[in-house]
Amino acid sequence: MFKGLHYKKIVYDILIDVVSGIFMGLGLYNFAAKAGCPMAGVSGIALILYRLFHIPIGMAVILMNIPLAIYFGRMLGKRFFLNSVRSLVITSFMIDYVAVLFPVYEGDRMLAAICTGLFSGLGNALIFMNGSSTGGMDFVTMAIHAKRPDLSIGKIVFVLDFIVVFLGGLLFRDVDALIYGLIIIYFLTAVMDKIMYGMDEGKMALIVTRRGLSIAGVIDCCIGRGSTLLRGKGSYTGQELDVVLCACSNKQMYRIRQIIKKTDPSAFLVILEAGEVVGEGFKKE
Repeated sequence: MFKGLHYKKIVYDILIDVVSGIFMGLGLYNFAAKAGCPMAGVSGIALILYRLFHIPIGMAVILMNIPLAIYFGRMLGKRFFLNSVRSLVITSFMIDYVAVLFPVYEGDRMLAAICTGLFSGLGNALIFMNGSSTGGMDFVTMAIHAKRPDLSIGKIVFVLDFIVVFLGGLLFRDVDALIYGLIIIYFLTAVMDKIMYGMDEGKMALIVTRRGLSIAGVIDCCIGRGSTLLRGKGSYTGQELDVVLCACSNKQMYRIRQIIKKTDPSAFLVILEAGEVVGEGFKKE
């Protein structure tokens, strides 16, 4: 039974890498390359080195990946390192030999930049969500995320990619390329964060009321959401109050507002955005 599960996991990992490679290849070859949009990461650095010193791009990518893999591979663990090597090989094959089979977009440069960001972000998000990477700057990204888990992967990618794109624009004095590069980075990181965190986003209600038990009971009865009751005190009046904490989906928040208005019209409601909700009734780890 365990061997069967092991083989299924291997097939699943390979399938994710294949699909991710196709998406990344579409962004790179079918949109960015034809439109002349700059790329970030190790490939972007390799392109800069080629234009400055005529170093072959493929050789530069390999040479830069070797020290990054050795240093950050140890930091991130053997399993992640091996997964990344697998993903790097498969996605590279899909980018070079499969994505080129699709039609090339020859339209507006702005649309090409947007599509580059969307497809590249989707491909990268699938790789990261499967506990892997495509090497290069991905090693740096995951190492930083391991040290600072409070920073989203999309934000880390944005900063690193911005540095590469800005350096390229500065060296070659290509303002248009810099602008399109920033557009690509914005959409790439937005798609990554939306897929990796936004699918489980919701809202959190903080309700300050004199009828905490009643409101919690009605919320549970009407929409099936549990709440947490906290004790509070008004800083001005010194009056003891209940604070009801309730996490819910975006759709359920409208019903909660109605419930609070009917149960205690004088209640004080604060609605907060929850980037991700994990636990009973929501996504489970």
